[in-house]
Amino acid sequence: MRIFPLLVCALIYTFTFAQDDKTLRSIYDMALTKSEAYDNLRYLCKDIGARLSGSSEADSAVAWGKRTLESLNLDTVYLQEITVPHWERGKREKVYFFNEKGKNALKVSALGGSVSTGLNQFIKGQVLEVKSIEELNDLEDSMVRGKVVFFNRPMDPKLISTFSAYGSCVDQRYAGATEASKKGAIAVVIRSMNLRNDDFPHTGSMGYEEGVDSIPAFAVSTNDANYLSENIKNHKELELSLKSHCKTYPDRISYNVIGEIKGSEYPNEYITVGGHIDSWDIGEGAQDDGAGVVQSIEVLHLLKMMDLKPKHTIRVVLFMNEENGNRGGLGYAERAASEKEKHLMALESDRGGFSPRGFSINGTEKQLNEISKWKSLFEPYGIHEFKMGFAGVDINPLKDDKICLIGLSPDSQRYFDHHHSDNDIFEHVNKRELELGAASMTSLIYLIDKYWIY
Repeated sequence: MRIFPLLVCALIYTFTFAQDDKTLRSIYDMALTKSEAYDNLRYLCKDIGARLSGSSEADSAVAWGKRTLESLNLDTVYLQEITVPHWERGKREKVYFFNEKGKNALKVSALGGSVSTGLNQFIKGQVLEVKSIEELNDLEDSMVRGKVVFFNRPMDPKLISTFSAYGSCVDQRYAGATEASKKGAIAVVIRSMNLRNDDFPHTGSMGYEEGVDSIPAFAVSTNDANYLSENIKNHKELELSLKSHCKTYPDRISYNVIGEIKGSEYPNEYITVGGHIDSWDIGEGAQDDGAGVVQSIEVLHLLKMMDLKPKHTIRVVLFMNEENGNRGGLGYAERAASEKEKHLMALESDRGGFSPRGFSINGTEKQLNEISKWKSLFEPYGIHEFKMGFAGVDINPLKDDKICLIGLSPDSQRYFDHHHSDNDIFEHVNKRELELGAASMTSLIYLIDKYWIY
């Protein structure tokens, strides 16, 4: 007697599954034929360029983001004011040493937030190579005092996840200057966070500790890190000369850029999608995070083109200041809390515009299991990774015991060839891969909007 109801449920499920399969196919077809993401990325990278918080280029990016969202005829487009740091590199840095071949200039870049070496001055000191902060701390202060500390721990090539390799050694970039200063060093040089050997120095955030003297911090390309290490072995008292022109200015006003499609049934319940519109001041910020910005915009563009009317409000946020403060992410979460907004899910793209492989879920096991039920719908598009993991810096401040945070997970093997360097340019983003990522994000948001149970 109970077979008939079970059969009816199975038929309904099969019919619904077929509908969703058809919708996802349409989303991917639309993304691969009518997407504006690649053209948007070209403008952001080529017409605006690098967009460090506090810069005029960042201001231009905000204006561009607002215009672009307004062109989609969304229900709402607005700016959220935040205060951001303002640091400028000035003239490009110089570091060199002498050996039997003469003067050897190294390819370097000051780390973001570093102090300068002084007004148009070189500083000079014997270089001391270490592999880690722990190794440095094991040395007597007398062995470090007056020297330039060279942190030369490479990213671990054995780790398949390049983000795990990055996380295992980025402490020397962020805290190396402070720890070396505590022992009397006059500057630090950090091996770039990059798995391959090339000539691109990679900048990135670093921090100083109150009460500890601030010393200049430089990143050196991986090729030159290897060359410097060889010369240290052959010249026991090798000296480096270093020069930088960095300066920190008072904080400035900037903005998150926000656009919304209002929900037809639950307009006060939000699904957020976003990336960060700022970038470091070298390169063009194409993979980090121009790709995520244009993919997030494309989610709303695809929904509009397909006339898919969401039940919940879909909100795109172009976050400002992820790179050196995360004040956009923090400010967005603070406002959401103060206005008691109900967020169901937030999705971030900030791992480059490479071929999508899946999603990392920062939520509950129940949420992961619910999302994993759609795995077969994504399999035709090469999406197979649905696992617990970090979702993203910008959306992380939203974390509570209810919201589900999700990060798009592209193939990461080439990401750190570009990250925070002059090699992060528009030409290195593949149009098709970028569009597949946008389609994958749109598909997941479509399913969550349709089926999600808070």
